[in-house]
Amino acid sequence: MTDPQGLDTGVVADWLAQQSPDAVSGPFDARLITGGKSNLTYFVTDGTHDYVVRRPPLGHVLATAHDMAREYRVMAALAPTDVPVPRMVALCEDVEVIGAPFYVMERVDGTPYARASQLEELGEQRTREITGRMVDTLVALHSVDHREVGLGEFGRPDGYIGRQVSRWKKQLAASTSRELPGMDELVAYLDANVPESGDGTIVHGDFRLDNLLVDDADQVTAVLDWEMSTLGDPLSDVALMLAYQQLGETVPAGAAVVTDAPLAPGYLGRDEIIERYAAGSGRDVSDIGFHLSLAFFKLAVILEGIHFRHSQGQTVGTGFDGIGDMIVPLIDAGRAASR
Repeated sequence: MTDPQGLDTGVVADWLAQQSPDAVSGPFDARLITGGKSNLTYFVTDGTHDYVVRRPPLGHVLATAHDMAREYRVMAALAPTDVPVPRMVALCEDVEVIGAPFYVMERVDGTPYARASQLEELGEQRTREITGRMVDTLVALHSVDHREVGLGEFGRPDGYIGRQVSRWKKQLAASTSRELPGMDELVAYLDANVPESGDGTIVHGDFRLDNLLVDDADQVTAVLDWEMSTLGDPLSDVALMLAYQQLGETVPAGAAVVTDAPLAPGYLGRDEIIERYAAGSGRDVSDIGFHLSLAFFKLAVILEGIHFRHSQGQTVGTGFDGIGDMIVPLIDAGRAASR
């Protein structure tokens, strides 16, 4: 079987056997798990053990944006909590092994619901239950005491929102080579209206339904894709989840949106999600407007980075065509949320 681009299965198998001889019983077969537009994710098996391997994307990689050790550390720390995460197996920070850092985790059964058509097959009631559990999972994450699980130094909650604005401005500068109408106005609004920092929690940084695995009993079995995780304002996670919910109505018709799952009948509405989160967490969510503007800004920058890498021929997989056309509508949505 031919190795997928970006992963030498023989090297990974040899390295993992050195870390834990019982973890490997034969040669690895691997395939790229489609749908990932950022870090590359592979299913790997030797016929006895089923693993998932994560590594940064090929080519243009922003500093700190694809931190394998960070993902590994937060999931390992959350293992004893109520937040469902895969069991971590091993972390390799030596770029000489496969050309980039990577980590190995156990494969977890479940479906990442990214498309409305997937949820429509389940029906409205099950979709409603699944999205309710999505919100409850976010509440559970934000209730974890980061100090008790060894993540006291995982980030700096004070000033988090201001640093987010600065960070994503830098990401934008590193990931675009074209004029983006309305972006200067959106950035100016964010710069001028940074709210006071709320109580710090672990934040996922990219929380949405297709970053969760859901089993046949409609239970959340794992939260994945922790590359943006840190300590910060929990409302940033809520706002980004809501921005993804609005995404299908924001971008041009026919665009290859990251997810259109929120368009499925039964998916909790925006107000229902806010109310359920507020009730479960006990937090004040009245300042959600600024956070939503920042969320659209983040999405615009993330997709602009993907568009940039795709234009340079440095993406792996399909579904990248048309992403560049989605950026300005996201900027417009961020400006609208600010009003």
